[in-house]
Amino acid sequence: MADEYQVGFAALSPAMFDPEGRRQKAEKVLAVVEDYVRDPSRLTLLDLGCSTGFMTRTYAERFGSVVGVDIDADAIRYATAHNAAPNIRYFVRDAMDTGLPGSSFDVATCTQIYEHVPDAGRLMDEIHRVLTPGGICFFSANNRIMAMEPHYRLPFLSLLPHTLADAYVRLTGRGSRYFETHRTVWGLRALVRNFEIIDYTRRVIQEPERFHATDLVCSGSVKQRLGVAVARYAYGLCPTYLWLLRKPTGG
Repeated sequence: MADEYQVGFAALSPAMFDPEGRRQKAEKVLAVVEDYVRDPSRLTLLDLGCSTGFMTRTYAERFGSVVGVDIDADAIRYATAHNAAPNIRYFVRDAMDTGLPGSSFDVATCTQIYEHVPDAGRLMDEIHRVLTPGGICFFSANNRIMAMEPHYRLPFLSLLPHTLADAYVRLTGRGSRYFETHRTVWGLRALVRNFEIIDYTRRVIQEPERFHATDLVCSGSVKQRLGVAVARYAYGLCPTYLWLLRKPTGG
């Protein structure tokens, strides 16, 4: 069972230092968020797992103020040195316990973070705590049911119990253990049960240009038609879910 953080994740992932790739990913997030909130220029945003800060800096171009937090001190030092802006603050903090004031952010981002923390339930409780009533969290999550695990590039890794997954990772020379804990769509729904789910999964597949997703799917392609069909008729097999999680105004 995964019970600790993978230390120094940014150093193990070259993608975290790719300015163009990180900006493109941030634009996808912003396209969904701005479809819902319209004008974020006066809003506050919390970027959970901000790592090297490239996405955080892109968010800061549109939001009034932004806070980026990550457990990786080296990544935060890099972000502070290379991706600073007057309206950004970076902190070395645990996403499960940020120490930030409650009800203090209009928007949070949680992009493929839930599987990396030791306790995803605590993460979601913390997001709920720091969001203002009616605030939203952009939540992107990989499905446990997937043929190829994206972090280790090993087939069917995410489907195995953790003891077998650890052995698989070691035997293939990909690492010392399997830190990630993915969930099925049913597990994800249980995880975010204290939020209202505003589902953008199918919309992004149907309108890739609008949501800056043409690097993943092209309009009119076989891949798009297949993706739409899966999202409509076999939702539990979608490889990734794109949700806005809205904190109820009454709690």
